Amino acid sequence: MTPPAASEPGTLTTAVPARLDRLPWSRWHWLIVVGLGTVWILDGLEVTIVGNIAGRLSEPGSGLAITSAQVTGVSAALYVAGACAGALFFGRLTDRYGRKRLFMVTLAVYLGATAMTALSFDVWWFFVFRFLTGFGIGGEYAAINSAIDELIPSAYRGRVDLIINGSYWLGAVGGSLLSILMLNTELFPENLGWRLAFGLGFVLGLVILLVRRHVPESPRWQLIHGYGEEAEKLVDSVERSIEAEKHGKLPPPAGEITIHERKSIGFGLIARTVFRRYPKRAVLSLSLFIGQAFLYNAITFGFGAILTTFFGVGTGHTGYYFAVIAAGNFVGPLLLGRLFDTVGRRIMISGTYLLSGVLLFATAWLFDRGSLTATTLTACWCVVLFFASAGASSAYLTVSEIFPMETRAMAIAFFYALGTAAGGISGPLVFADLTASGVVGDTALAFRIGAGLMCAAGLVAAFLAVRAEGRSLEDIATPLSTVK
Repeated sequence: MTPPAASEPGTLTTAVPARLDRLPWSRWHWLIVVGLGTVWILDGLEVTIVGNIAGRLSEPGSGLAITSAQVTGVSAALYVAGACAGALFFGRLTDRYGRKRLFMVTLAVYLGATAMTALSFDVWWFFVFRFLTGFGIGGEYAAINSAIDELIPSAYRGRVDLIINGSYWLGAVGGSLLSILMLNTELFPENLGWRLAFGLGFVLGLVILLVRRHVPESPRWQLIHGYGEEAEKLVDSVERSIEAEKHGKLPPPAGEITIHERKSIGFGLIARTVFRRYPKRAVLSLSLFIGQAFLYNAITFGFGAILTTFFGVGTGHTGYYFAVIAAGNFVGPLLLGRLFDTVGRRIMISGTYLLSGVLLFATAWLFDRGSLTATTLTACWCVVLFFASAGASSAYLTVSEIFPMETRAMAIAFFYALGTAAGGISGPLVFADLTASGVVGDTALAFRIGAGLMCAAGLVAAFLAVRAEGRSLEDIATPLSTVK
């Protein structure tokens, strides 16, 4: 891949970052949100469909000779492994070649792999394309979170980032309801319904791809990589459109920054920056990702199996329960997101992690005692995940704003991959075995492990979280290219 032609690197003084941060909310920002943020809906759709169709895929007549444990365990782990690999691979390319190029490529990878999953004729084929689907989604995490934080004004960055990452659960609601429809054998044969569910994900992805074509490159990335003139022109056009929309002049920007343009940043410099210059921030990032990854990638992957194993809920009805849980997950970031910009990052991040962990411990205790039904367990999970979802989304927000611009996508990719590998690959494999045992205590143990990791991450955040609310990205972490 060859970068487009650019001017020779030099020194540039610019107010572009300050100009972007002082913009009022506008239609242009909605374009960013819709074009980039809606991909998490597809991620939620994917993961939820697989979790809810696990029982059906393992039944005779599905067209695949696969067990429920293989779906919720092996395929889930492969999906997460693919996401980790994709994040690292595309994260590096995103920092080098730009946000826009890569968020188009990663979505194309997702689309192709999803279409191929729908055509699965054997277990190995299903596994391969679950891995590749995750590969595309992992790349999205690095490219999209980088672009969003660099394009959204500082006053809105926290709530917008949380809501966008939380929109995963809108997809989960859709996936739950869609699985109910597609698993209805009165409407679709057993070997067709689940294929159509994946096919719908492909169609929705195509629509997002059409919208995403109009999302611009990050002006912040352009400044550092020798495209200063293009960045200035882009911000000029955005300001003109917003002034026309708001019928008034924008206030002057707060200040300027002088940078030395460069085309690329080496791995060595990235590593030294993240771990030597910001060691406490590295510990914080890793803790947040491990805590949320284990809870979501381990426990929610097996929720359908819990309902069928312990409460006798039919495979065609688990979607109703999960839709309720998913709705609670989305409402959390939606209602709490604004507080991350007003009350502050440290209090809200640590508070949501600790509270969700404590509530999960309580849920495990009630489940172990046999005090819960399918309905009351779902209610408990709704309360736990109302807070956990906001906390989990804040992990992505944290990593995307506390490291220098030149390392942003790679930092997101690294901590996402490392944290998710720790909790998201081993978690589903362990949890599938615990659930398959049919022993209440085994499943309660998995809940307690997830709760412990969430509480531990909350304590780390209480001491190490960065007060980034309302501050420019350049103020939170000085770009490596800044001329002092």
